[in-house]
Amino acid sequence: MFVDEVDIRVSAGDGGRGCVSFRREKYVPRGGPNGGDGGHGGSIYLAASPHLNTLVNFRFHPDYRAERGEHGQGSNRTGRNGRHLTLDVPAGTVVFDASDPGSLQLVADLTTPGDRALVARGGRGGRGNARFATSTNRAPRRAEPGGEGESRRLRLQLKLLADIGLVGFPNAGKSTLISRISSARPKIADYPFTTLTPHLGVVTLSDDRSFVVADVPGLIEGAHIGHGLGHRFLRHIERTKVVVYVIDVSESSGRDPVEDFHTLRRELEMFDASLLSRPQLVAANKIDVLADRSRLDALAARLQTISMPVHAISAVAGTGVTPLVEAMWQQYSRAKRAAVGAAAAEEAGEP
Repeated sequence: MFVDEVDIRVSAGDGGRGCVSFRREKYVPRGGPNGGDGGHGGSIYLAASPHLNTLVNFRFHPDYRAERGEHGQGSNRTGRNGRHLTLDVPAGTVVFDASDPGSLQLVADLTTPGDRALVARGGRGGRGNARFATSTNRAPRRAEPGGEGESRRLRLQLKLLADIGLVGFPNAGKSTLISRISSARPKIADYPFTTLTPHLGVVTLSDDRSFVVADVPGLIEGAHIGHGLGHRFLRHIERTKVVVYVIDVSESSGRDPVEDFHTLRRELEMFDASLLSRPQLVAANKIDVLADRSRLDALAARLQTISMPVHAISAVAGTGVTPLVEAMWQQYSRAKRAAVGAAAAEEAGEP
């Protein structure tokens, strides 16, 4: 079961209270204070794990509480600290503070396996009365209570970590394409919205080349405001380096391929305008059942005016798929080199 958004509640442990105690020994009539400090409460962390790809576990267990600190004891014994609680989440999880229903505040973006974020800090242990002894107050009867641990309501959103994202209308052939070029096996059927969850597939080429492709569930006009499967799945292409439009050019779609392309572009722009600045190409699919060649020609002519590469393919028959995959690799490798160069320049302090 794929779950990419959940709300959870986290409560860090309270600190233990300090102890009020005095030495009670034979022949020591005025033993000094020896109350120990309380232990600190346990904190709660989120950690990105490479072994998870869904947030489903949090749907059924939304409440988490760390251990509280033990109270201080006599003989200057400090209470044991509460154990920290670490919750594993998939790499690519974005964490928001949802304590205020009206606004979400970004807490952390866990993109790399091993990333950790403190989401609820444990309470501080209270000081025992031995801490308050002074030259004028030799027998203090004062101790501090433990501090309260933080409690927060969090919203976890998963954004898939893929190199290339496939976008297109329902039943355009995205699932068939990703099953053709990778070992992913999404559900494939001849009706709209067959794919209800994103799928990842690893594409392996010669010379030890590989990249990850995401099959995003079908978009429709108005997806950026939630129509159809909506922005719930659009966020899964936010991290991709390359966008591939899968356009059904056959007559069976009942739509104009050129208009489909423009609609998809508008939806991406309305959702996140930066997506249009990334490398893009078009896969004109289902040429095996195309009777009117002018539909493909019109799309190719329109794309030529904006210098966007187009590849005529049949995902079912495999026609044109190999050149398409090589083109995807070229776009991805260029984008990756550019990202590495930009990161190096930023680290060096260049403008």
